Amino acid sequence: MDKIHPLIANASTTRHILKSFNLRASKRLGQNFLIDKGVVDDIVYAADIVEGEQVLEIGPGIGTLTQGLLEAGACVTAVELDKKLPAVLAETLAGYENLKIIQSDILKVDILEIMGGQPFKVVANLPYYITSQIILTLLEKKLPITKLVTMVQREVAERMVATPESLSVAKESAKTYGALSVAVQFYTEPRIVFDVPPSAFLPSPEVTSSIIVCDIRKTPAVEVEDDKFFFRVVRGSFGQRRKTLINSLAGAGFTREVLSKAMEMSKIEPQRRAETLSLEDFATLSNNLKMFITK
Repeated sequence: MDKIHPLIANASTTRHILKSFNLRASKRLGQNFLIDKGVVDDIVYAADIVEGEQVLEIGPGIGTLTQGLLEAGACVTAVELDKKLPAVLAETLAGYENLKIIQSDILKVDILEIMGGQPFKVVANLPYYITSQIILTLLEKKLPITKLVTMVQREVAERMVATPESLSVAKESAKTYGALSVAVQFYTEPRIVFDVPPSAFLPSPEVTSSIIVCDIRKTPAVEVEDDKFFFRVVRGSFGQRRKTLINSLAGAGFTREVLSKAMEMSKIEPQRRAETLSLEDFATLSNNLKMFITK
């Protein structure tokens, strides 16, 4: 007879687990425990889980979202940084055979190895203080990820989907479109699917969260000669947002002579600012810069 698992995604069970294991949410690790079953169900639905497929979960906590993924039939590899929590997960998720718990830092673990070199989805409630770093690391390693479904701070989600075109809609967009936007859209097709209120967590954070789905592109959105060089140009361009493009890139180590030639060839005015450049503009500029530098 199958084991009947108590539902973790509610306030009373979560409080019971925290009390039983003498746990408190760690501010240092950005811990907020999800207590809304409806949100868990919506995340699992957004991930489009197929029974038996591999899922990497980052920061499973006490197993709330993990349980939803397991119940949907996913084979979950959960990587948890907090050394106290694997023992808790072994209890809260006891009896699930399609679960592997790894105590490690997702930024240091060999993801390809722990996922067996097979294609997988990433589903995670990411800690706010390190969201961008984790997402960029996952994308830049060019892992066989098919879909990335993450809960992030609303502000970060808006940055991930922002485009230069949105500048005409709101001045605030100038602050949201940046290097993260370019990187996410270079590798994926991102979309915000729904918001999650603070009341869905224990303790309640001070900000609204969003679920964002990133479908991994088979090939990058634009063609570039050198990925690393492309992102060096992107990061340099946004490095000093108040400066013009040519001044920002000069500050990032490129000579003004080469920059002027590359910008002229790319038909990009040196006095423009980084937030007005599209992915295509950055690709053209980086390819021409690379050509002049390697001559």
